Amino acid sequence: MRSICALLLLLLATSVATAATRIKDITDVRGIRINQLVGYGLVVGLNGTGDTLRNSPFTQQSVQAMLDRMGVNIRGSQYQPRTRNVAAVMVTADLPAFGRKGTRFDVTVSSLGDAKSLAGGSLVMTSLMGADQTIYAAAQGQITISGFLAKGAAETVTSGIPTRGRIPNGAIIEKDAPGGLDEGDPLELVLRNPDFATAVRVMDAINTYGEEHFGRKLAAAKDFQSISLRKPNGMSTPRLYAEIGELMVDPDQTARVVIDERTGTIVIGADVRISTVAVAHGSITVRVTEMPQVSQPAPFADRGETVVVPETYVDVTEAGGNVEIVRGTKLRELVTALNRMGLKPIGIIAILQAMKTAGALQAELVVQ
Repeated sequence: MRSICALLLLLLATSVATAATRIKDITDVRGIRINQLVGYGLVVGLNGTGDTLRNSPFTQQSVQAMLDRMGVNIRGSQYQPRTRNVAAVMVTADLPAFGRKGTRFDVTVSSLGDAKSLAGGSLVMTSLMGADQTIYAAAQGQITISGFLAKGAAETVTSGIPTRGRIPNGAIIEKDAPGGLDEGDPLELVLRNPDFATAVRVMDAINTYGEEHFGRKLAAAKDFQSISLRKPNGMSTPRLYAEIGELMVDPDQTARVVIDERTGTIVIGADVRISTVAVAHGSITVRVTEMPQVSQPAPFADRGETVVVPETYVDVTEAGGNVEIVRGTKLRELVTALNRMGLKPIGIIAILQAMKTAGALQAELVVQ
């Protein structure tokens, strides 16, 4: 618990010391975006860990269609493929912005049938299309996975997810990505974390730069997310974005506490404030133990039978519930107070939720 609190304090000190951030790290340029691609293909060369063709008819149909395209016709013959060296997969990727023909990028391959592992397999050439049903790239290559599957007669060991992998630089762009920087389009920056204070600070930093170099303001905040720009005469759009992106600002953010109850993870923002509140935390543990006893008749008795007599032990333990006054006006005081109470993450989660209900937690509480 002390190590967790120490880590929170370290993160707070680091964030205060390095609050200034480049504009390029907190904004995106409107119109510049990636495009998601998807495709259906086959992975071959598996060592008996592929799809069971009898249980995955789409895999068998795909194998037959692939062989037909290659001039091998097995339809109607007595031979029907029963190999488990093939697996049907879905191939997904992100087409980078401004991607041009011949550019390579990574793809992700995921099993679609009942394959056990894709280790050692190779993806056969697969077309990747966008939401507009246009083919933009083709993928092929050796699959790299991070998990493994070891199976024996009585035990199976699995690490990671062996039915999903990646192909580094496995796709080649065949059609240029849509979109681009048009000199006639309006220039606009979009905040990744919308906030009015951050938008105004970005606008002020750009205007200060514009007045120093061009004698006029270049930016205007449209709302809490968008900042419009005016390009100076004689400057190209890429250079404008490059120089503005290096300007430093102090981004603001909403006070927020994020809780993941599954893992016990708690992240507290630096601007979280706590009103003065009294906190008592304790728990009652009830342990019920069954210890049945066997009752048998005396030796050589004429009557009697062996029976199981139930015997139950109940133990009730109540943990300490000392009352603490928490005056956590800052994150440092809040962490110190919770550390002083000796709480575990599950206890801190319960207290933070109760503080929010009582109105003492002046922050947004996000429970995942």
